[in-house]
Amino acid sequence: MPARLRALVTVVCAVVLGALLPVSAAHAESRTVQGGRLDWGIKSSFQSYVTGPIAKGSYSLTGGAATVGGSAFRFHSATGTYDGATGSFRAAFSGGVHFLGHRTSAGSYQLDLTISRPTVSISGSTGTLSVDVVSRAKDTGAVTTSRQVPFATLSLGGIDMKGGGSTVALDNLPATLTAQGARSFAGYYTAGTALDPVSLSADVRAAAQPQEKQPSGTPTKADTSPNPTKTSKTSETSKGAIKDGAVDWGVRRTFREYVTGDIADGKWTLSAGAQDGGALYRFPGGEGTYEDGDLTAAFEGTVRFTGAHGLDLSLGAVRATVEDGKGTLYADVASPDVKSEKVPLVTFTAENLKPADGLVKVTEAPAKLTARGAKAFGGMYQAGTEMDPVSLAVALTADAELPALPDLGSTPTASPSPQSTKAGSDTSAAPVASATDDGDFPALPVSLAAGALLLVAAALVAVALRRRRARPAESESESEPDSAAESESAAESASAPDQG
Repeated sequence: MPARLRALVTVVCAVVLGALLPVSAAHAESRTVQGGRLDWGIKSSFQSYVTGPIAKGSYSLTGGAATVGGSAFRFHSATGTYDGATGSFRAAFSGGVHFLGHRTSAGSYQLDLTISRPTVSISGSTGTLSVDVVSRAKDTGAVTTSRQVPFATLSLGGIDMKGGGSTVALDNLPATLTAQGARSFAGYYTAGTALDPVSLSADVRAAAQPQEKQPSGTPTKADTSPNPTKTSKTSETSKGAIKDGAVDWGVRRTFREYVTGDIADGKWTLSAGAQDGGALYRFPGGEGTYEDGDLTAAFEGTVRFTGAHGLDLSLGAVRATVEDGKGTLYADVASPDVKSEKVPLVTFTAENLKPADGLVKVTEAPAKLTARGAKAFGGMYQAGTEMDPVSLAVALTADAELPALPDLGSTPTASPSPQSTKAGSDTSAAPVASATDDGDFPALPVSLAAGALLLVAAALVAVALRRRRARPAESESESEPDSAAESESAAESASAPDQG
């Protein structure tokens, strides 16, 4: 091949490869996990033991955790990273479960265990489930608090985590208790014990596009702006009109389970702006007043429970009052037996209610059913029954942000157990979506890129040879220039800056 042609092919290949490499690099970068759910029963037999005739205990949910199915807990609001090129994945979820059992004559509990904030980390064919644990040792009674204990190992069963999709979904991953997990489990189980399988679904955001850097001499927005003015958050107020607000309340976990269970075989529906947070309902649009620890506020939204055996209960026009540290939650009630406005359903504690960052908040305050609330539920529960905790937040300033509702992410599509994902089987439901999701540029395999370059080079050679054959014959000295000189000239022209 003549030297000039070889140099031209080299330059073309370099240009094409230079355009492809940034695309490959972009796909190798980690992407953000934002939103999703993790369903895990911890260990079903442990749940049965806690609530059974021996321990005579119970469990409660914290941090927006919910129940799902027969014995699983649902954790929410996944945050983390996912690298489609390597398949590495890490996502932390919110919420917790508090187990109590073996109550003593003094009113304390010998069994006292809280498991919260599960985090799944996957690299290769195995993964780790880490959790925060607060446990009371069953022999000494000593309470231990541990953060992100590697509680269980997870087996992926041959699932390929590589890809570039918008969702990672994994079903029924086998989980095995680790030695650290056994110690933090208060010694109830030994290392190697099989735990309940883990299922999760997490949304993955498209990789952020690189931003152009400003020249060093260009002032930034902060440099050109005047002295920052204080926002209204920095100047707290002890009284005033409420700008916005929301009440988060799940009514009662066992009532929700009854509604959707085999007996009532029912459902709930939300209207007038009410929102579903998995384990709770949000009643938004708060309006009212706050003054020196007391507040009166009204909220929007209605939740309606329907099912067999005449179940039809609506709760709407929710209101909340706090006075002298005691809170009351009201609602308009509609059922076949009761139709009444502003029924005081539950009471809760709300002491030292003071603004911070423009917000006045009550977080998961224990709530008890009132006598009129008991009538609203048709006598299913007695007055004084513990209901789901009440959380409320009201904004006193226009720029104050209400707490986020639990983010369950996109509804995952059905996928098989990882054990069924074997060579030759249908892997269409593997935890990897299309590489072109989220508007990403399709990843071009290196082999295809190399082949494309060869085709381009071959085409250039063919064109050059046809042109040479078409030229009149010249002397050998004119038609065969010095190869080294031609190559040097081509390289210089390719590397020289644009002089136009």
